[in-house]
Amino acid sequence: MIKTNNITFEGVPTPCYVMEESLLRKNLSLIRSVMDRTGVEIILAFKSFALWKSFPVFREYIAHTTASSLSEARLAAEEFGSKAHTYSPAYTETEFGQILECSSHITFNSLTQYERFWPYVREYNRNHAESPVSCGLRVNPEYSEIEVEIYNPCAPGSRFGILADALNDDLPQGIEGFHCHCHCESNSYALEHTLKHIEEKFGKWLPRLKWLNLGGGHLMTRKDYDVKHLVALLNGLQKRYPNLKIILEPGSAFAWQTGPLLASVVDIVENHGIRTAILDVSFTCHMPDCLEMPYQPTIRNAEALPADYIKTASFDEHVYRLGGNSCLSGDFMSCWRFDHELKVGDRLIFEDMIHYTTVKTNMFNGVTHPSIAFLHIDGSLEYFRRFGYEDYRERMC
Repeated sequence: MIKTNNITFEGVPTPCYVMEESLLRKNLSLIRSVMDRTGVEIILAFKSFALWKSFPVFREYIAHTTASSLSEARLAAEEFGSKAHTYSPAYTETEFGQILECSSHITFNSLTQYERFWPYVREYNRNHAESPVSCGLRVNPEYSEIEVEIYNPCAPGSRFGILADALNDDLPQGIEGFHCHCHCESNSYALEHTLKHIEEKFGKWLPRLKWLNLGGGHLMTRKDYDVKHLVALLNGLQKRYPNLKIILEPGSAFAWQTGPLLASVVDIVENHGIRTAILDVSFTCHMPDCLEMPYQPTIRNAEALPADYIKTASFDEHVYRLGGNSCLSGDFMSCWRFDHELKVGDRLIFEDMIHYTTVKTNMFNGVTHPSIAFLHIDGSLEYFRRFGYEDYRERMC
């Protein structure tokens, strides 16, 4: 292991994602405190973070995880050491048997999926009476404060969840819980508004259930999040429905601001007065949410500016567009002001690049994939994974 620090990350070759143990434990401690003050269970959603070599740290604070596929369910059982709370928009016969083996809870997205797969669950539970799988339905309260359309699971015509008017007064056999996901990096007040809609539309069924999963998107580790308000909301919900085990499954909250992506400048090009610093990382391959969401990432010691500013900036302002090293024309973002003229070899630190980014990366163009490292509290750097040609070759076969 090498020794480094979280200010400059000197000695760490780029490109590299670096997760910092001290920041991770800070988030986990806050999440654990919410669990202790409310009695709810907060579980890790693999869809935003699944670096399994860090799971020993997670297991000191939480007991379970949530999965959305067979691979994620297997990761829960095999690497986290506990069965998953599993939800998928659509299960298949070829995988469902294995999913049952790896799951403690299974949520169905539709009544047709329930009708198709409930017989499998019923048979499994007959043979595993000591550890039966608990089944639930994903419900859609038709309310969400998410502004970015592609992230809104409650938009009109959404493929996610069952509407209240599609349920009979009597719930289907074996249904013990509801799952509802309406948030994306949201605050506690969005949850307060959502709970009103959930109770208004689905309140008559809640007293008959064993659990209510409020999904992810509860960004309780963000600096401005009102944790006291969250605790009050959850305690109030438990008081109204003492029969319910309340579950939250955030992803971003666990890995929020726990480490950067380190990059280097490999070239500077100019076209019609616009200077682009080309990097050894790619927005398309290594930071896809920046283009998908979209959002402009924070770069340490640089000022983010409106995209159009690049067209009028003078050279002495040190304003640059940043370009990735793939062949996609749109693999770039604008723009940032630096305190010096960028040169080949300069290092850039993209902040907060662990959640979602590390699970969404791809090997388009075969560009060099960033290493993944873990910065221990004592300053030692452990490489979880380094990537090379063989990783690309196996991915493409």
